[in-house]
Amino acid sequence: MTTDGLLVLITLIGYKLVLILVGLWAAKRTRTESDFFLAGQGVGAWVSGLSYAASTSSAWVLLGFSGFVYLNGLSALWMVPGIWGGYAAVWLFFGRRLRDETQEKGHVTLTDFLTSAISGPMRHAIAATAALMIVFCFIFYIAAQFGAAASAFETQFGMNTTEAVLLGAGVVLIYALLGGFWAVSVTDMLQGAMMALVALLLPLAAFMAAGGFGGIAEGLASTAPPDYLDITGGFAGWILIGFILGVWGVGVGAMGQPHLLARLMAIKDEPARRRGFQIAIAWAVLVYVGMSILALSGRALMGGGMDGETLFYRVANDLLPPILAGIVIAAILSAIMSTVDSILLSASAAVAHDMRLVKLFPGREVTISRLVMAVIAGLAVVLTLSVESSIFARVLFAWAALGAAFGPIVVMRVLGYEPAGWAILAAMVTGFVLTVIFNAIGQLPADAVSGSLMQVLHGWAVLPGDPFERLVPWLPALAVLWVGRGARPSTGG
Repeated sequence: MTTDGLLVLITLIGYKLVLILVGLWAAKRTRTESDFFLAGQGVGAWVSGLSYAASTSSAWVLLGFSGFVYLNGLSALWMVPGIWGGYAAVWLFFGRRLRDETQEKGHVTLTDFLTSAISGPMRHAIAATAALMIVFCFIFYIAAQFGAAASAFETQFGMNTTEAVLLGAGVVLIYALLGGFWAVSVTDMLQGAMMALVALLLPLAAFMAAGGFGGIAEGLASTAPPDYLDITGGFAGWILIGFILGVWGVGVGAMGQPHLLARLMAIKDEPARRRGFQIAIAWAVLVYVGMSILALSGRALMGGGMDGETLFYRVANDLLPPILAGIVIAAILSAIMSTVDSILLSASAAVAHDMRLVKLFPGREVTISRLVMAVIAGLAVVLTLSVESSIFARVLFAWAALGAAFGPIVVMRVLGYEPAGWAILAAMVTGFVLTVIFNAIGQLPADAVSGSLMQVLHGWAVLPGDPFERLVPWLPALAVLWVGRGARPSTGG
């Protein structure tokens, strides 16, 4: 191994040891099921804000989003206000009701919140259906993150994919198993801070290397496609509207993510929630602006003949000294782990708590939850090694499916309506299935689609922003919930 590679490795080893030490510390605070899944609802503003931000953005903001802007140009920036809007909706619109009801009724998972007014067999049917959806989507989600970790290790150390995936999965599993939500939240806070540092450092280096605004504009004008510097991306009319709504839909999906809404359920009080939002949105502005600058600077420097998801590594290796490159690679792994640990925890909660597995082993709730987590991680590793797909696509599919399944129900309950059990179950299935259908249409080759309507749907579904997959499933789900709504017995904001 070269000296540069050794410096990178030492940086990573030190960072991983810190994460494991956090896990050991958190293990002492984890005694009950509520401790393991929600940290006993005692998380403060800085931990909540930074851990939420790191979890919601993960590897795809550093690799996938920067690659999306690198490939598509200025039109890709339409995604950013949608994402920031998702932050505001979750923290300001959902946050108070989620936190207050969790405190009042002792919720442990998002499914507890969704079924708060439902009892009997229907509640069990909804919980089981939600758990199956969460596990299905989150295994894909985790696999995407493990794939990103493998790419980092392969690029830096020449490891093969199997070794890289097992190493990344092993570190995450150690501290998540030890400390549950406390470990996940504190390590995510550290990882969010690391990502913010890199979002300042690397874009600045690329911006200067590209010659500032003038150099970037000149480089892009001479090498980029004609529509690259067009904010409309060459689209017009309804196609442009569909594109914009589609990329905004990424932010809409945040309103149905169990691992993100758990952050609001776990926050300790109202002042912490308000301060946590300020911290989270400031982080989001810094990181998304930084990755946009990195993408445009990188395109000006290197042209368009590379995979956008490798841009981050390429710029780090070319422009930074070895020790700083080590920090940058550690940031990539931070981004990966800040999502893997959170969704592992949510997936294990769905199986262990929502499917009532822990009820079979009274007094061993935390042990059973840890075993479930290990099994889910193992399944995700197998999927990572057997299915090929881009980081961006795998993450956005899982994100959209869960958003459409759960988001409409959360919206209705936060507004004060209590939909009937059948409406909740029907809306959940409708949102999820429609997302799967639209995703499948987008994956079909154009010559495999027949019929004028199917061809129109396919044309929209293969846009860089897909309004069908990310937004349309919400509409029938909300309609079902509206039909099945009750009076407005609930109160709260």
